[in-house]
Amino acid sequence: MNDDDPTERTIADRDVEKRWNDPVAIRRAAGYCAGMVAVAATLTAVFLAVDRSNPLLAASVPAVCFLGGIGALALGYRSYRAGGTWPVWQGAAWFLFTVMLLGLAMPMFAIRQ
Repeated sequence: MNDDDPTERTIADRDVEKRWNDPVAIRRAAGYCAGMVAVAATLTAVFLAVDRSNPLLAASVPAVCFLGGIGALALGYRSYRAGGTWPVWQGAAWFLFTVMLLGLAMPMFAIRQ
């Protein structure tokens, strides 16, 4: 195997070296995160405008972020199996899980009202 020829690298080599540059995957993951955050922000606005004492409506915000994070991990696994740039999707999942943790305060806000 010639180390200078990137076409002969295996998936394991790509995972170890991390010398990847895939702007398309980064844009897709960023768009996915932006879409999930937009849905969560819309649900937050609905919660604040409609009924601030409804814990189920408040719990929908972290639920959307959690399901979005699971979806990002699934997309990352599909990308890994296809030999693509999977760490971008893992980062998207961690971002959505972090937003979910921040959104977990909303159901407590609804219960205390």
